[in-house]
Amino acid sequence: MSEPTYPHTTEGAARGRLRLLQLYPRDMNIYGDWGNALVLARRAQWAGYDVDLLSYDPGDELPEDVDLLVGGGGQDSGQERIKEDLTARGPQLRAWARDGMPMLVICGLYQLFGRHFVTGTGGQIPGISIFDAETVAGSGRLIGNITLESKDFGRIVGYENHSGLTTLGPEARPFGRVTMGDGNNGRDRTEGARVHNIIGTYLHGSLLPKNPAVADWLLARAVERAGGTWEADGVDERADVWAERARRVAASRPR
Repeated sequence: MSEPTYPHTTEGAARGRLRLLQLYPRDMNIYGDWGNALVLARRAQWAGYDVDLLSYDPGDELPEDVDLLVGGGGQDSGQERIKEDLTARGPQLRAWARDGMPMLVICGLYQLFGRHFVTGTGGQIPGISIFDAETVAGSGRLIGNITLESKDFGRIVGYENHSGLTTLGPEARPFGRVTMGDGNNGRDRTEGARVHNIIGTYLHGSLLPKNPAVADWLLARAVERAGGTWEADGVDERADVWAERARRVAASRPR
């Protein structure tokens, strides 16, 4: 299903067209995760690109020629509803991953991009093994404001709310190291996972409004994969000023 095109806001012809796909927005879109897609679309517009904002839910035809994929979190019931379709789409998603397509997957989809998720009742929801990671349901919730440090992105600010405990294998590296909060499991100070050009994380909030460096990294990878060069000169500086204010407030609040 196609959503309206977001036209570029710069003068003259568009620098190109980006096709942004939201994966399972009907079932995996809690805590404002759809805001991540809106941030990517808006920043691409400011930089001179037209954006096709697409979505895919079970029963739809998976779009082709996608440049960037985003997916959100959901409850265990949402994961149950998408699990068969996700397994069926796994080969295509893994092929896109190997080909360098940038992706951002949050919470529930982060878990299912790993090897599996063991639920609180002992059942197992299979993942698609893009991340070398596995998740088991914990007895409590890891919840509150969270900050990370990342070599690529500096300080990352977000909000976590999950009961799943994720452990990374040797082929996955963390999105960041926890400086406040719990992260993947509350034990090893890792948060999220990265492989190829893909980021998985428990950070809601939405993540990207408060972390424009992550948004621009995803857009840069999408443009480079299409043969171009990302230039963020047209991005509204006021947005980054407000983002920094939001980061400071979130980081200063107690958990």
